[in-house]
Amino acid sequence: MKRPYFLEKIQAALSQFPVTGLLGPRQCGKTTLAREHCRSLGSSFQEKLNYFDLEDPEHLARLANPLLALEPLQGVVVIDEIQRRPELFPVLRVLADRKKHRSRFLILGSASRELIHQASETLAGRIEYIEVTPFSAHELKSSELQKLWIRGGFPRAFLATANSDSIKWRNAFIRTYLEQDLPNLGIRIPAETLRRFWLMLAHYHGQIFNASEIGRSMGIADTTVHRYLDILVGTFMVRRLSPWIENLKKRQVKSPKVYFRDSGVLHSLLGLRDREDLLTYPGLGRLWEGFAIEELLRKLGVDQEEAFFWGVHEQAELDLFILKNGKRLGFEIKYTDHPSLTASMKNAVETLKLHELTIVYPGSNEFRIDKKVRAIGLSQIILARSANPQTLP
Repeated sequence: MKRPYFLEKIQAALSQFPVTGLLGPRQCGKTTLAREHCRSLGSSFQEKLNYFDLEDPEHLARLANPLLALEPLQGVVVIDEIQRRPELFPVLRVLADRKKHRSRFLILGSASRELIHQASETLAGRIEYIEVTPFSAHELKSSELQKLWIRGGFPRAFLATANSDSIKWRNAFIRTYLEQDLPNLGIRIPAETLRRFWLMLAHYHGQIFNASEIGRSMGIADTTVHRYLDILVGTFMVRRLSPWIENLKKRQVKSPKVYFRDSGVLHSLLGLRDREDLLTYPGLGRLWEGFAIEELLRKLGVDQEEAFFWGVHEQAELDLFILKNGKRLGFEIKYTDHPSLTASMKNAVETLKLHELTIVYPGSNEFRIDKKVRAIGLSQIILARSANPQTLP
């Protein structure tokens, strides 16, 4: 599948910064995008010299003395799985600061800047980061939305010939992630311990994160629970949605919510195989809520620090609150055919002074319910074809 949106961002970043970082989960398509960009350069890209895969022993040997290996190279230099050699960041800084150095570095990583500690500090002001996600709805045909929800967006899971093949791939991905990917990041936690935590967290999807409750169930300290969550967030498996705290004299919710970022991985952990399993699952609304929120955030280009949820204990709540470009936008996610205005929604509009509240549902129509409240089908938002996918219809 062609992914022009990301290819354009890569080209723009490389033209402005000496280093561009593609960050995202394993198997989401970063390497394919890097190779596709390099193919577009034609003969100016010499793959044998300018491509380094840090999982390849031969490539690692070439970087035994990284400054000597990288300094003479020209054009685009690709370094894949950069998190395996964080000591390369100071070398990249030295080369990036040399005005006569004519190369541009495209580095690929399967962990966030926070998890790769040296990156954010060493290359500050010299790098632009692009988060590469698995397939999103705005990249697909409108008829593939339900398939995306069921299988998730990892290319091999989504493009599998049969649903059974997709399930096998996702189960293998989960096993490899726990047994190989995390140890390669230097994370020394028994795979079975983290699998148990991951399975437990799947049942908290779309709910308030309660570290004490999970800690008691697993017999571990709250601090350990938070550390495990940090790992899943830092490797792009889980989204931690922070609460918005308004200046109110009310008991507002102050703990984050957690959402699995890929619906297919979540469904595999919960043992949900197909659409029938999803529709009979007691937490169906939360499954769809997480899928819709992730797609909305990608479509609108919302950064982590711009997205929140809001709640007042036993009074009112808002699934998604976005502060972007000076606007206060609210979103309620409802798995229903007939969305309607509730007292909680009215409370949110008034209390948070929303410019607009959008009720997102699985239908395909759009209609206004109140002056500041409209209902719109998820497909109408994320499948709207535009030059820039970060716009609401």
